[in-house]
Amino acid sequence: MLALALFTTLSTSAGSAYSAPKTVLVLGDSLSAEYGLARGTGWVALAEEKLRAQKIQATIINASVSGETTSGGRSRLPALLEKHKPALVVIELGANDGLRGLPVVAAEANLLAMTSAARKADARVMLIGMRMPPNYGRDYADKFYAMYGSLARQINAPLVPFMLEGVADKPELFQPDRLHPVASAHPAILANIWPTLQKTLKAK
Repeated sequence: MLALALFTTLSTSAGSAYSAPKTVLVLGDSLSAEYGLARGTGWVALAEEKLRAQKIQATIINASVSGETTSGGRSRLPALLEKHKPALVVIELGANDGLRGLPVVAAEANLLAMTSAARKADARVMLIGMRMPPNYGRDYADKFYAMYGSLARQINAPLVPFMLEGVADKPELFQPDRLHPVASAHPAILANIWPTLQKTLKAK
């Protein structure tokens, strides 16, 4: 079903600067791949605009693919790391695992493997979490959501707990499939992600 790249130097209003990654690789599913949207209207493209507006020298590589699972992301990541040599990898994956009812432990193992591969390539990692709809069962949904927080603590990585906060409960913000947000929802999605992303970029 579903489907997140940035920077070098930011001059603050005081005229000082901080170091930021030259390249951020966004590895996501259709939520980040602009499924059903006009190109340039998804949250990743909006993040690029925000970076330019704040004069952050950056390159975003959006390697998101609609329908991607954690297994698929794990398989694709090594080649992406070799090609783009990112300083930060933003991982937005897991929703398709959940929608298919795949074991939470398997998704967590794949995310952990991706983190390990990124760090071996000298890249930092940031996680973006997801929730499953209640019709998938409370026990499974709770374990799935908790997976992201548990993994973030385990690997000491920044986490956006739920990228669709403030969006998921508004049917009018979704395409007819009720799974993919419309373009007008993506500024809210970016608002959920940006504070953590910005903080991560500022970290030494």
